[in-house]
Amino acid sequence: MVAAAQHPHIKLMTYAEVENIAGYVGNFEVTIRQKARSVDAGKCTGCGTCWEKCPTRVDSEFDLGLGKRKAIYLPFPQAVPAVPVIDREHCRQFTKGKCGVCQKVCPAKAIDYEQQDEVITENFGAIVVATGYDLFKWEEVYGEYGYGKYPDVITGMHFERLNNASGPTGGKILRPSDGKEPKTVVFIKCVGSRDEAKGKSYCSRACCMYTAKHAHQVLEKIPDSQAIVFYMDIRTPGKAYEEFQQRSVHEGAIYVRGRVSRVFQEGDKLIVRGEDTLLGRQVEVAADMVVLATAMVPSHGWEKVAKMIGLQTDKDGFFQEAHPKLRPVETFTAGVFLAGACQGPKDIPDTVSQASAAAVKVCQLFAKDEMATDPMIAAVDESICSGCAMCEKICPYKAISIKTITERVAGRQVSRRVASVNNGLCQGCGTCSVACPSSAMNLRGFTNEQILAEVDAVCL
Repeated sequence: MVAAAQHPHIKLMTYAEVENIAGYVGNFEVTIRQKARSVDAGKCTGCGTCWEKCPTRVDSEFDLGLGKRKAIYLPFPQAVPAVPVIDREHCRQFTKGKCGVCQKVCPAKAIDYEQQDEVITENFGAIVVATGYDLFKWEEVYGEYGYGKYPDVITGMHFERLNNASGPTGGKILRPSDGKEPKTVVFIKCVGSRDEAKGKSYCSRACCMYTAKHAHQVLEKIPDSQAIVFYMDIRTPGKAYEEFQQRSVHEGAIYVRGRVSRVFQEGDKLIVRGEDTLLGRQVEVAADMVVLATAMVPSHGWEKVAKMIGLQTDKDGFFQEAHPKLRPVETFTAGVFLAGACQGPKDIPDTVSQASAAAVKVCQLFAKDEMATDPMIAAVDESICSGCAMCEKICPYKAISIKTITERVAGRQVSRRVASVNNGLCQGCGTCSVACPSSAMNLRGFTNEQILAEVDAVCL
C-alpha cells in the first residue's frame, strides 16, 4: 500500500464513499463523497501526538470491541496515509463543545473542526469492484452457542486480533473474560456455512485453513494447551494446504467429526456438547475458550453497489461474473471487473490472483484505440415509441435513457419523448423488447419480422 501511495500515477482516496456511477466503458462518471476527517491531510505528518493526548476512549471497531481506541484515531495500524480521523459522535469537542486537546497539541496545526464533506466528480475508463466481505450474523441464528452471553465465545476474527502483535493483548492469546491463558480451546467450523436450514448453503472455503492455523497457534503459544476442532469435513483445496492441516494434527490438534449442539457455562468453564459421528457417540468438552469459524457473506451495502453499477448478483448477493470459466473477472457491464470476495468466498492467494487478472483486463482494455462490441443489441423504432420509459426502468444494465426529439407534424414542430439505447452498455439481453408495450424496441438480428420470416421459411 505504501508503494501504491508513492506511485506517481496512483491517487488514493481514503475515507471516501462512491455515491453515484454514470456513463459507460471508457467514460464512467463517478461521484465521490470525501468525508470530513476534521484533519487536514496535507498538513498532518502522522506523528501520533493527537491521539496520545486525547482523553476519550471508546470500543475499537478494528479490534471488534476487544480493545479501546481514542476519539481521534487511525482506523487500523499501518493505515496509508497515516492521517487520523476524528470520531464526531464521541469527540467532546463536537458533543459538548469543549476539549480541543488535539488541536492544541498538534505541532503541524492540522486539526480543523470546521472541515466539511466534499463531493468530487471524476471520470474513469474502467472500474474494479473489490468490496470484500462481512461475517455471517450467526448470533441472530445460532443462539445455542451463547455468543454475547458468554464473553469467551468468540469468532475467528476475534481470535486473529487477540493473536496479532498489534492487537489489544499484544499477541498473547488471553480470555476476554478474565485475561487468563486458555488451556483448552474448542474450534467449531462451518457456523453458518453449508447449512441450508439456518445459514448459507455454500462453503466459505477459507475456514478450514484458518482454523488449522489457529489450532497451531494455540499449541505453539500456550504451554500444555489443547486444541479441539469440531468439523463436518475438511476441505484443503490449495498448494501445500493439506500438508499444513496435517501438520496441526501431528502437533496435537484433535479433530472431531460432528456438529456441536450446545455451548453453556459451568463455573469458569464452557461446556461444549456435540457428537462424534465416526465413533457414534456424544461428546462433552470442558473448554476455556470457544472459537467459531463463521461464514463469509457479501459486504454491507452490496444491493446499493449492484444497483449503482448495474451488476447482477447470485441468490446470496455475491456479484455475478460474465462466465465462471471463460470470463471469471469480467461482468456483463462492459468496463467493470471483479476482484476478491465480492464475487464469492476466497482466501488471500485466490484474491491476489483475481486482482492481478482484473488489472490485466483493464490494461488490455486501455491498450486499444477502439473496442469491438456485439452488434446484436437493442434498437428503438422512434416512429412508434410512446416514451413510456418502461424499458428504462426494467433494463438491468442501465443502457436505456429517455431523450426528447423534435419532429414536424402537420406543418409545425412537435417535441416528444422517446427511448435511446447506449451501444456501449447494452448487452442484448432482450428484456426491453419483451416489456415494450408499443413494440418499438427490438433486438438487431432478432426482430419480430425476422423471426416470423424464419418460421415461414421452415414451414414451407
